Amino acid sequence: MSKTQFTTNIVHADRKLNPDSGAVHYPVVNSVLFGYENPQDLVDIFQGKQAGHAYARQSTPTTDALQSMVNDMENGVGCLVFASGMSAITTTFFTLLNAGDHIIASQFLFGNTPSVLGTLKRFGVEVTQVDVTNAQLVQSAIQPNTKMVFTETIANPVTQIADLDGIGQLCQQHNLVYIVDNTMTPSYLFKAKEVGASLITTSLTKYVGGHGTVTAGAVIDTGNYDWTNFDNILDSFRQQPAHAQALTQIKKKGLRDLGGCLSSDSAHLIALGAETMSLRLERACDNAMQLAQYLNDHDKIAKVYYPGLESHPQHLDAKKYFKTFGAIISFDPIAGIDPVKLLTELNLVISATHLGDNRTLALPVAQTIFYEMGLENRQKAGISENMIRMSVGIEDIGDLLSDFEQALMSC
Repeated sequence: MSKTQFTTNIVHADRKLNPDSGAVHYPVVNSVLFGYENPQDLVDIFQGKQAGHAYARQSTPTTDALQSMVNDMENGVGCLVFASGMSAITTTFFTLLNAGDHIIASQFLFGNTPSVLGTLKRFGVEVTQVDVTNAQLVQSAIQPNTKMVFTETIANPVTQIADLDGIGQLCQQHNLVYIVDNTMTPSYLFKAKEVGASLITTSLTKYVGGHGTVTAGAVIDTGNYDWTNFDNILDSFRQQPAHAQALTQIKKKGLRDLGGCLSSDSAHLIALGAETMSLRLERACDNAMQLAQYLNDHDKIAKVYYPGLESHPQHLDAKKYFKTFGAIISFDPIAGIDPVKLLTELNLVISATHLGDNRTLALPVAQTIFYEMGLENRQKAGISENMIRMSVGIEDIGDLLSDFEQALMSC
């Protein structure tokens, strides 16, 4: 980031790129192809000798502008944007890992990511999932063929918090790529670079975009890892500067070959949403803290999972790592209260599978997003059968509290 403050930097990011006609927003460039008067320019762009655009599957001026903004948020050395957060994660795994490699991953992951890990196994990559709240368990899982460690910051939905510093130190000691997904704690709340992350993955769909209108994801290289020490960079990309080798491989073998590209229209919407991210997060996190306290004190709620509560097992870690405690709450109603019935009684809270929206959203976890996981795996992840996950929005807190009060009285 520059010396200006977080939101100031984002609000003026496009203007600093000097778009034409004095525009304060970078224009939406919807061209798929890019022509050059001198064919040698096109040749040099293809060969990486010159900056520029050849085809929209790899880049456009509009996606480049968003990449510059996201990279600046994370104080990175480079960024790539994708059509979704899952595309960013999957492309990173498939372009940096080979058959016979080993990856250590958190056992507390968003439902789609374990599915991707299962696919990696089918392609010959070994996967070990561990409790990442304890770095010693990560250390115990390291093998001679281990290449990387992957974790989320705050797990969805049970809100376990990884030992982010401890894992970062381990990865540095063992020359492992450390990938941190900060979707639950975007850059305004947490700087993954400071705990040693090599790469940051994130769903821009959530808090960065914020309005539930577009999907997008990103991978940011923090500059912490020396890619000349990583065996899996292809020879054709070793000609790049050390800090650019991994992102070049992800771009060429991922965006180009797998095609998970972000459209210019979508990039523009994400950039607009990012301008108010800090304001929305402050309000949503404040609402979440008050709702968590209310639910924690209610006699019809058996347990609340929120890092801001002192009863949370990683509460002190949350205070150390994060600016605030996030806006995701999960809770278990007492026995006898059907989570579906409780959600039906809520008037403001929307039953929907999404996070980071301006509106408060909730769903019954075991019956929806973790249904395919099965009972045994849900229990390993700490997910109860009546758990409700809630993404707290920016509504007036009095209205949210009143809505829960009337809903719980009806159950």
